[in-house]
Order: sequence, then structure tokens, then C-alpha cells
Amino acid sequence: MSRQPFDAAPSANPASKGAGAALMGSLAVHALLALAGGAFIVAKSIQAPPPKFVAPPAPKIKIPPQTRQHRMNLASHAGLASKPTFKQRLVSLRPTAFALPEAPRIGLDANLVPDPSSVVSSLVTGLSGAGGLGNGAGFGLGGSGGLAKGLGGFTFMGLKAQGQKIVLCFDVSASVVNKAGASGVPLAKIKEETIKLISGLPSGAEFGLIQFVRNFKPFKPELTAMTPANRDLATSWIEREWNESGQMPKGGNGVVSPPANGVPRVLEAAFAMKPDVIFVISDGQFEQTTPDEPNRRIPSEEIEDQVKGFQKAGSKTSLHFIGFQMREEDKDAWENITRRTGGRLREIR
Repeated sequence: MSRQPFDAAPSANPASKGAGAALMGSLAVHALLALAGGAFIVAKSIQAPPPKFVAPPAPKIKIPPQTRQHRMNLASHAGLASKPTFKQRLVSLRPTAFALPEAPRIGLDANLVPDPSSVVSSLVTGLSGAGGLGNGAGFGLGGSGGLAKGLGGFTFMGLKAQGQKIVLCFDVSASVVNKAGASGVPLAKIKEETIKLISGLPSGAEFGLIQFVRNFKPFKPELTAMTPANRDLATSWIEREWNESGQMPKGGNGVVSPPANGVPRVLEAAFAMKPDVIFVISDGQFEQTTPDEPNRRIPSEEIEDQVKGFQKAGSKTSLHFIGFQMREEDKDAWENITRRTGGRLREIR
């Protein structure tokens, strides 16, 4: 009997060999993916970040507020500078039949920095009111001749008025001279206040002056523009022609003597100048000479009717009255007249 040969080791299973190969391949793939991910992370960390453009925040600048005292110091410093003036004159390039006047001076104060001391002074003056004259009557001439700047106004003999065209009418009769002296405000004082007022008028203002008893004497028959030359002329005229004699006879230098004289003719001359404001300084008692009556007393009703006629003709003039030791009936009548025109009355006793 024959015998089969014996195999010492049995042959491997083919299915187990395939599973092992798949496992080894999967591990290899995962290892490669892990290596690739690690390489990407390392490369990304090593690579420089891209540049970024960022605008810096705007700087905050703080300017401290200027104090009032600082502004006052600046204004005071600017006020020390000399103010410009115009010295040019109008000249002619060839002979003419007339002479050209000098060019008027132009005030530049409004265009310059104000002086703090003048501002404070004006405020104190406005708050202090009228000052006493010291005669025991309690009447003050505070602010006489002063100007209310910027308002087109002024103050004369304690009365404030608005306007740029002014006519002053002075009754220089003997009764007014005596009453004014007894009241402590003589005509010499009124003369000083008049010169002060004219000297303080601004450029562009116009003025007129009339003295009267029964006849009257004007500085000029029309309003006079405020220029340095006219200011000097008016001051010289007041110094030369100021009348305290109580009389104004017919035929005197510059005296106007109509057939029927008196305050009605004076008011006609004053209103004919078409001013903004008229001041009448008197005692309220008026007489006139007419062809029929040499000493006719003028009733207040007649003057009031005359003023009404001016208003009906279109006059917008304010009439103010400064009276010395007036009678009650005259005071009442002139209060009505001045109130009708928007003016005021002040009595000095």
C-alpha cells in the first residue's frame, strides 16, 4: 500500500490577505492627509500676513475759550493805535470861476475797535441819569449836548430827542433873561450847552439856530450840514452874536423884521427848514407887533392852530419846549402843543 506525502505547514487564506492590504492602504492615505494638513498649517503660520491700510483717528484739538478780560485787553491795545485821517483836498487842474471847498473829514470811529474805557463810560452815563446842577431846584443838565450814538438821537438841556436835523430857537427877551438867571440857568449857560451840542454832532447831521424877541435872527435861513468848517462858523456866530440884552431892534445885522412879527414867524422859519426836531427855549409868554396892534399878546390857541396847520401840510417834526418859570395856563397849553407833535416840555424853576 502506497502512502501520501505530508505538508508540514498549511497554505494561507486569500481573503485575509486582501483585508490586510486594504487596511495598510487606508493607513497610508490617512498618513498622507495628515502630513498634507500639517504642512498647510505650518506654511500658513510661516507666511507673512497681508498688509492692512487703516486710517488713524482724527486728532482732537481743543481751543480754550477767550475770556472777556482778554478781549478787553485786545480792544485796549488796538485803541492805542493812531486813528487814520484823510488830508487830501479837492484841487482844480485848471483855473475856474469858482473855488472848490475842502473835502469834509470822514469819521472812521465806527470802523475801529472801540475803546473799552469809552464803552464803560457811556454805560455809566446811561445808568446814572441826569446830574444835579446844584441850584437847589432839582433840575439837572446831565447829558446836555451828548449824543445817543447809533440811535440818531441827542440830549439838550435834559430833554432827549431823536433825529439828525435839529433847530434851536432861543427867546432872548428881557423876561426870559431875568427868569433864566433867577432859575440858576442863565443864558450864558445855555450858550455853553449849545456850543457843546454843535461840537458833538456827528457827520451827516444838520442844524439851525434862531434867536428871537419879536424880530428874529437866524444863523442861516436853511439847515446847515455838520462839517468842521460849518461847526467853526456856527461857534464863531454864537460867540459873536449871542444876545443877552433882552432886545432885538429892527434893522440890526441879520435881523428879520416881518410886518407881523413874534413867535409865529419864528415857528414858520423853523418848520420851513424841515427838521426832525425843534427846541424852543422861552417862558411861554409871547407878544408881537402888527400894523394894527403894537403890543399884541399872542394867545396859545393861535400857536396851537398854527402847529396843527404844519402837521396837516405833512410835517413830522417833533416840537420840544424848555420853559423858565412858566404860568400854569402857558405850561398847560405848551404841554398840549408838544404832546401833539411827539415832543416834551420841561420847566426850569
